[in-house]
Amino acid sequence: MSKQRKHRDAILALEDGSLFKGFSFGAKKTVEGEAVFNTAITGYQETLTDPSYFGQIVTMTTPQIGNYGVNLDDEESDGPKVAGFVVRDLSPVVSNWRATGSLGDYLEKNEIPGISGVDTRAITKKIRVHGALKACISTENISDEEAVQKAREWTGIIGKDFVKKVTCKTAFTWDPAGEKSKPFTVVGTRLDYPYQIDLTHRLVAFDYGAKRAIYKNLRRNGFEVIVLPADATAQDAISHKPDAIFLSNGPGDPSALEYAHKTVQSLLSDYPIFGICLGHQILTHAIGAKTYKLKFGHRGANQPVQNIESKKVAITSQNHGFASDKKKLEKMGAIVTEYNLNDQTVSGMRLKDRPVFSVQYHPEASPGPNDANHLFESFHHLVTETKKNRQNSVTYS
Repeated sequence: MSKQRKHRDAILALEDGSLFKGFSFGAKKTVEGEAVFNTAITGYQETLTDPSYFGQIVTMTTPQIGNYGVNLDDEESDGPKVAGFVVRDLSPVVSNWRATGSLGDYLEKNEIPGISGVDTRAITKKIRVHGALKACISTENISDEEAVQKAREWTGIIGKDFVKKVTCKTAFTWDPAGEKSKPFTVVGTRLDYPYQIDLTHRLVAFDYGAKRAIYKNLRRNGFEVIVLPADATAQDAISHKPDAIFLSNGPGDPSALEYAHKTVQSLLSDYPIFGICLGHQILTHAIGAKTYKLKFGHRGANQPVQNIESKKVAITSQNHGFASDKKKLEKMGAIVTEYNLNDQTVSGMRLKDRPVFSVQYHPEASPGPNDANHLFESFHHLVTETKKNRQNSVTYS
């Protein structure tokens, strides 16, 4: 396990000139990114490996991080995707029966710089007051002036397509044997009894930076999941003869993804579609509505959302810095179904005349509560009913 250095040899600089000096861990490196904060109490490894965080320097509001170490089973992609990591206290001890290493060693191996020993409450408050800020994190002993200058010169996230940095390179079928999608239990690392789900629907999933937990939940609910790169065409999707389309989460500005907007627009009339997070925002653009940047976004596992049709409230896991414009959604024929109770931003929608819906949050959690996990089952029912109705329509025509 790597030891925390004794002197303050790391720095976090914000574009407004704020400086936070602490102890370096992870990689010896200087990077720029967008400074954001995450309010989850656990699940730092899932946060680190969530591709939606590409290009961001994440501050954890929970004081101590790293106490249960890391393990490969909890990765949501092939390694960390954050630009940098900021914590108040890096645990000097790793204590968990599933741990295969320490957080510090994990970040060092994956070339991600980290800083500890800083006032994460002050950083979080600054972001809440001033909004997400351009930032620089360095563990290479650069000067204060250079760190601030690097933060200010970073190009930012607006208008940037980060999806192509994190999407898969080629198409593949997720977990054909079903081994990776088995639910986790504390008796061993996977279910230790036969577990088999009948795959009743074929699904094409566009990978904009998807978390593995999404694919696992789709497969557990009866979908054969064929994953396509983000820039795959509508014809690429159609060639797999899918029963439905899924739009994943991912990083960056949704307005910059015109190729994705056009592809989804071409598929809207022919398939049931379910979108999550960035997928929800891409769907927003595909129907002709717009998104806008939030002041500091929603990132954490404790975001309350209310469905106005069922009146039910769910505590959800969220990670996004943009939101859909309610008025423009309704103007384009969408029904807003859910709102974030903290700020009344749009958290879900559906189309009036098509089997299409989306949510701004992460029903697969990882980390977070499972209040909204039922949406995967609901999507399966929607696809089943759509296929049945179309078969009946053909029979009677």
